[in-house]
Amino acid sequence: MSAFIDALDAYRRRHPDEVATVVEFAELARDEGADPYRRERLEGHFTASAWLVSADGRRALLTHHRKLDRWLQPGGHADGDRDLARAALREAEEESGLRDLVVEAELFDLDRHWIPERGAEPGHWHYDVRFVVRATGDETFVVGEESHDLAWRDVADIVADLASDKSLKRMAGKWMARTGSL
Repeated sequence: MSAFIDALDAYRRRHPDEVATVVEFAELARDEGADPYRRERLEGHFTASAWLVSADGRRALLTHHRKLDRWLQPGGHADGDRDLARAALREAEEESGLRDLVVEAELFDLDRHWIPERGAEPGHWHYDVRFVVRATGDETFVVGEESHDLAWRDVADIVADLASDKSLKRMAGKWMARTGSL
């Protein structure tokens, strides 16, 4: 856990405007109750996502999420894996069919969001830890069962699109600032 707390602290130093979010994530990581890396913890649990960028860094691969019916980044439950970077990479591979992906160890973004009730599963919080994952080979994706569709989108278009999910816009803005595109 201390490595994750250290990563959160480094994230807080890079993004001082997100201190409240970092505190929420650190509190969950330190919770000694039910395992926060398992989806069975219905008060809230960690998920891992990928800001999946093309080799040239100009595009991000988005999924039209089947359950949520929105365009989002690939990601999913940690399923007990405490290495959230590895979980993000696994989700990116599973949801895109891409191989030759490389994940960065540094936290890229944090987002706490509500998942509405669905069937027998009650509504709950996702504490989503996002990592940059870069395509280094063939960028031809395969649409899997969790998605209606996948699409490479220009990062600048995500920032400009008024209909984009606010956390997607935030990640696109962070990416553009990091790559000097702003």
